[in-house]
Amino acid sequence: MTTVEVAEDFAQDAHLFAELLRGGGPVRRARMPRGLGCYIVTDFAQARALLADSRLRKDSLQAHALFESKLPSGATTQGGFEDSLGRHMLNMDPPDHSRLRKLVNKAFTGRTVARLRPRIEKITAELLDALAGRERADLLPSFAAPLPITVICELLGVAAEDRTEFADWSKTLLSSSEPEDAQAAAQNMFGYLTGLIAQKRAEPAEDLLSDLVHASDDGDSLSEPELVSMAFLLLVAGHETTVNLIANSVLALLREPEQLALLRDDPALLPNAVEEFLRFDGPIHLATLRFTVEPVEAGGVTIPEGEFVLISLLGANRDEARYAEPDKLDITRAAGGHLAFGHGIHYCVGAPLARLEAEIALGGLIARFPDLALDAKPDELAYRPSSLIHGLESLPVRLR
Repeated sequence: MTTVEVAEDFAQDAHLFAELLRGGGPVRRARMPRGLGCYIVTDFAQARALLADSRLRKDSLQAHALFESKLPSGATTQGGFEDSLGRHMLNMDPPDHSRLRKLVNKAFTGRTVARLRPRIEKITAELLDALAGRERADLLPSFAAPLPITVICELLGVAAEDRTEFADWSKTLLSSSEPEDAQAAAQNMFGYLTGLIAQKRAEPAEDLLSDLVHASDDGDSLSEPELVSMAFLLLVAGHETTVNLIANSVLALLREPEQLALLRDDPALLPNAVEEFLRFDGPIHLATLRFTVEPVEAGGVTIPEGEFVLISLLGANRDEARYAEPDKLDITRAAGGHLAFGHGIHYCVGAPLARLEAEIALGGLIARFPDLALDAKPDELAYRPSSLIHGLESLPVRLR
């Protein structure tokens, strides 16, 4: 099988990238820009099956050792990040994953999240009030970003004055192409979270992080490294996904005026529309890293033991074998069953919160600014240089 050499700027047209890969088969061997050899999966059926396949593992320590074994002679990895922030449930396999997930599941059930609706609506209204009277704005820093970062920080108990700095560290970690910058951001975040956990231990408050610090379920609790990594995961994943879900959804609507008019005229379509936005242009590009522990047959290809597998959630959700006219935005389609939040035991624990925030944010924005329009040509918009996050660098709009 020919190895596909992935271009440095592939994230700038992630859907075309996935389509071109799928044209050569559902499972392709590839080499990523930083030299990682892997297999990329782009069709829905294979992606869904592999996301739930126990022969694909996620343990960060094993993954790091495997990655080092594949490096050219003399090359080194970034180092340090896996130990300080990477030992969270997204990078673990059962039974460790099961134990950690059990401790946080109840905080993100649909019923628990529904109680946050009044607060999310209030934050949304305040952000829209701040935009009132302006003719133009960049919706990323003024609306799409501050809403979810405020919600998750309030939920976990992060002080308001620390949120901007934390969001900057998060963006650097997930998008920076400079290893030194990412390492510095990781160290800053580790130091901050370590101090925050010490504060919650000494002076617990009514927030999720205090609950986790003092949690005990069947005699189990989180160790200090697990607490730091869990706080990192919940804070970063808790806002990054929703920031880009909101921004990508707004862009999709602005590029399809008929769909925008349909949603404006019938707000009852919002919950279904959010599912279509997740399918059509979700916030995650390639799912987090997995590796095989035995040979795996997928899409007519045998993936050997000890190989990394990247699953394209964007590609799977635009597979014409699963969705008719997949490149068409249709907020009335039955988009359920998409893979934007993953599948299997690592399905996004924060999915109910992301859905609720997107529904409230989009409904509020459309109602407040009925003449909302894109203030740039679509081909002028740039995407963050990340293989994980599918998100815009900016979203300039005309408000009226």
